[in-house]
Amino acid sequence: MAMSTGRKVAIIISAIVLGLILIVTIGVALIFSAIRGNRPSIQDNSVLALKISGAMPDYVPDDPVRRFLGGQPQSLSSLLAQFRKAKVDKRITAVMLDIDMSEAGWAKSEEIRSAIEDFRTSGKPVYAYMETGLNKDYYIATACDKIFVPPPGELFTIGLAADVMFFRGSLDKLGIYPDMYQIGKYKSAGDMFTQKQMTDARREYINSLLDDLYGRYIEGIAKARKKSVDDVKKLIDDAPYTAPQAKEVGLIDGSLYRDDVEKELKKRLGYKDDDELHIARGSDYKQISQESLGLNKGEKIAVVYAAGDIISGKSSFGGNGEETIGSDSLVRTINEARDDKTIKAIVLRIDSPGGSGLASDIIWRAIETAKAKKPIVVSMSDVAASGGYYIACNANKIVAEPSTITGSIGVVGGKPVIKGFYDWIGVSNEYVLRGKNAGMFRESEKFSDTERAKFEEFMKATYDDFISKVGKGRSKDKAYIDSIGQGRVWTGKQGKDNGLVDEYGGLDKAIEIAKKLANIPADKGIQRIIMPKPPSFFEQFLSGDDEGDDTALEDKQAALLSSLPEDIRASVRYAQLLDRAKNGEAIYLMPFRLRIK
Repeated sequence: MAMSTGRKVAIIISAIVLGLILIVTIGVALIFSAIRGNRPSIQDNSVLALKISGAMPDYVPDDPVRRFLGGQPQSLSSLLAQFRKAKVDKRITAVMLDIDMSEAGWAKSEEIRSAIEDFRTSGKPVYAYMETGLNKDYYIATACDKIFVPPPGELFTIGLAADVMFFRGSLDKLGIYPDMYQIGKYKSAGDMFTQKQMTDARREYINSLLDDLYGRYIEGIAKARKKSVDDVKKLIDDAPYTAPQAKEVGLIDGSLYRDDVEKELKKRLGYKDDDELHIARGSDYKQISQESLGLNKGEKIAVVYAAGDIISGKSSFGGNGEETIGSDSLVRTINEARDDKTIKAIVLRIDSPGGSGLASDIIWRAIETAKAKKPIVVSMSDVAASGGYYIACNANKIVAEPSTITGSIGVVGGKPVIKGFYDWIGVSNEYVLRGKNAGMFRESEKFSDTERAKFEEFMKATYDDFISKVGKGRSKDKAYIDSIGQGRVWTGKQGKDNGLVDEYGGLDKAIEIAKKLANIPADKGIQRIIMPKPPSFFEQFLSGDDEGDDTALEDKQAALLSSLPEDIRASVRYAQLLDRAKNGEAIYLMPFRLRIK
């Protein structure tokens, strides 16, 4: 049926109005950015007010349009830069840290604690303020000089819990059978779909992870609050606490409202009672460049960010940290850094649970090639496991926090068999085959004995290639890598003990090592070159669809995915990766549905 003329006119008018609204919005944002682009004035004896909340991805570009529209998420790199600047800025004499239910992982939390401790070496105090303190909030706060919670606030230092989700029962009800094959005693990436509860092997390594992380949590609190480990364990067992109770048992320094905390700071900084405390807001202080304070100058070191699931094709930069690592995009970035003669070294910052085996190998090859020209150091964020470890293993050095999740050297593959679901909804299909194994990936039939034997042979060869490359990269015997592989997930501390990690530390430590490997004198500064730069809101809005309809479809899927609840988002991403396995692609994936809070 043809569209009426009136309807066409209405659509055209609506499109024009929408376009004008967007143009006006963008114009206002740019004007706002220009106005704020003037460097803000920071008064002497100022307190820098910083906030820690949300997911805190490793890197988010400072985009004036997104900032104006309120869609600019906080990043770890931005927060750490604030501390570096404030440490050398004579106008800043203290930091007030507002910690509000941080969703950063344990490794990022350790990196924040290190940044706070480094800042305090300047002699400037850091005060932490929390209205409700959860485990990680409090762990970060213990690095500060003093901790305050308002009188109606609460402290939930109740210990760590690992949450593992399984969907086998749901699949059984839908008539879907997960015909999976996993290499490695501990490889449990497929357990979400094949099991209804933890296997003994999975329970073993989760308990090992919890023991390590809990031990660091206890020791960190004990050292900061000057208590014994046994005392801290008892305090955690008796939690949660109201603010007055937390003060009484010595977990915080005061049960005070924010204005009273500011009065405490005024006394500490030598203000008179009737003086107004000079507050430098974090959003304003971000506009102070590092270069204006003598930082980020010198020889160039490329910092390449790789966050999200590893896939073939191009990377995506979604909201709420929903990025993906596309092999084409990352290889192009690594090659650019390799060929740029002004860049002396490359630091690859990885925050990934893995993904496509093929894509991981392509990235591995690019790193191997680049390493022949200049040093490459890997900095592990919260997670660098399975495929995330695959792309790290051949770097010159690997740096991780003790609480980083790594390892998971193993392979999973298979297919969902949906014949039962087809029967339930009344769908039937037939295959006409030529070739003994032509029906290997039929979605309505389980693997036959010969098909399974061939598939398992392929998977074993893939695993053998994985451990061979790890062995070569880590200068270890393949048999040894197999013994610590088997899909076993390790903390960064355990990984260092087993030779999978070289040094403890965050991104700053990795850059320091890269500087040394590049033979840059210790007394010389360095300039961090961020690569790749994610597209801005304006660039995304104006970009044409030069990669075909698939790109537009992926963008729509990403937008839809970001609107779903967290558990559903993670499960859909997981299913998308496993869907690749139905065509024979090996998956290097850790059980990233494991959550430790």
